[in-house]
Amino acid sequence: MLYLVEHFYSIQGEGKYTGVPSLFFRFGGCNMRCEGFGCVETLADGRRLLGCDTLYAVDKHAFGALWQTVKGWEELRDIFQSYTLPDDVDVVFTGGEPLLQANNPVLIAFVEYLIAHHHRVTFETNGAVAVDFEQYPVYKSCVYALSVKLSNSGEPYTKRVRPEIFNTIIAHADESFFKFTVDAQSLCEGLEAEIDAILSLARQTDITCMPKGGCKQEVEANTQAVIDYCKKKGFRYSDRLHIRIWDQNKGV
Repeated sequence: MLYLVEHFYSIQGEGKYTGVPSLFFRFGGCNMRCEGFGCVETLADGRRLLGCDTLYAVDKHAFGALWQTVKGWEELRDIFQSYTLPDDVDVVFTGGEPLLQANNPVLIAFVEYLIAHHHRVTFETNGAVAVDFEQYPVYKSCVYALSVKLSNSGEPYTKRVRPEIFNTIIAHADESFFKFTVDAQSLCEGLEAEIDAILSLARQTDITCMPKGGCKQEVEANTQAVIDYCKKKGFRYSDRLHIRIWDQNKGV
């Protein structure tokens, strides 16, 4: 079953293509919760849930009213065509974890449609869900933002660091890059060595780091430390432009 949580036309807020106009499709479901990121969602009944800044695309039990069932790829095409877009607009699949749907014929057909019409398709993934590039070669034409989770996510190492998976993606995809979420405190507590250890297991690809934060205040508090770290290591700095501009607003 394919669940669509939201879709919106905006600019890419993070990663290699920050600032590029993009149409986003956010799919429901994730193999991680990342409670270490400390983002809180307050439900109508007063319950407070802890997780990442897109917890509403992770927890179907709490946010199922937002999850729309997609039965055919034409539904996604019709959503795409309902927007007034540049001819070569980027399309970004995010979540949750969009690669949980990589074997879904609905998603495969939609990706094939987009690639055939010369759109750059990016998957924002945690790099821990495998892609079958041999059975579905269209995925070789996509871009993969590999946001491999670090210990500051609160997820166990063996769940979040899967070199056999992210190396396969790097080897087969036309384009990929690592996108690490970094905060000032964790850098002081050994996060630099942790990233070095992950990269020692990885095939060579571009490396981007961005400040941790589910709100503008937290992003700003971590920005300088991440900039200093990128300058030291020679990595690309990525802002979280959507949060800096729109704070905690969704779908913008």
